[in-house]
Amino acid sequence: MSRRAFMRGAAGAAAVAGASGTAAAAEGGGGGGGGSQQVDVVNYAYNPGTEEPLYITPGTTVEWVWQSNGHNIVVESQPEGAGWEGHEPLEDSGFTYTHTFDTNGEYSYFCEPHKSLGMTATIIVTDNPPEKGGYETIVPDSAKTLGVAATGTMAGVLGLAYFFMKYGGDYGE
Repeated sequence: MSRRAFMRGAAGAAAVAGASGTAAAAEGGGGGGGGSQQVDVVNYAYNPGTEEPLYITPGTTVEWVWQSNGHNIVVESQPEGAGWEGHEPLEDSGFTYTHTFDTNGEYSYFCEPHKSLGMTATIIVTDNPPEKGGYETIVPDSAKTLGVAATGTMAGVLGLAYFFMKYGGDYGE
């Protein structure tokens, strides 16, 4: 098999895999609502929702899953006509709570014991949620830190190697 034939076959396989992934994503229910979204209640944040608003379409069911202890959901504001009551009793790890959002608008909520620590979140229900675009990294921060440390270490070793090669290691006579 020639290199050119191999490259043609690999490109064809990649095209088929890409097309099947696109078709599967299209079947997964996009803008029509009726889907579901999970929000992790962990430490002092709702993920997603605390850092950036969670955008969903009307009819989406949100399931909050407690990953740590002593949290609740207190509704701070919601659109007129919406009847979301949240879940005010404190719950512990393993508990789940679900609610289906049908009314368009912005829903703000917080954890009562941890509001002062920034445990607040926002859900925005809209017919046209923004699509995620641009560069998104999947590398965790700890891996980035390790990469920076390894690069610094290698630069130091190479710098010392250059110094010893240029000036030698024998300083006295």
